[in-house]
Amino acid sequence: MTTEKRTRRKYTEDFMALVTEQGYKVAEAARSLDIGDTLLRRWKRDFEEAASGNQLSSDEREELKRLRKEVRNLLMEKEILKNASQYFAKEMK
Repeated sequence: MTTEKRTRRKYTEDFMALVTEQGYKVAEAARSLDIGDTLLRRWKRDFEEAASGNQLSSDEREELKRLRKEVRNLLMEKEILKNASQYFAKEMK
């Protein structure tokens, strides 16, 4: 028996246009796209959250990840400089 890795399908704005702009019911659109209506409902929910600004885009997630890493580095550098300045202050006395 061979197992095939399933690829996760993602919604596109074209799929959402069927439901959001063209007035199709979720079940009708799902049948015409040959996908489950539960899947299309989830895609619709994700699409609406992204459109409302409640969900981060992939670019925003990447920027957040980069900024968090930068903050960690800056905090570490600050701690190193603080320790170095204390060391040199003791040496100067």
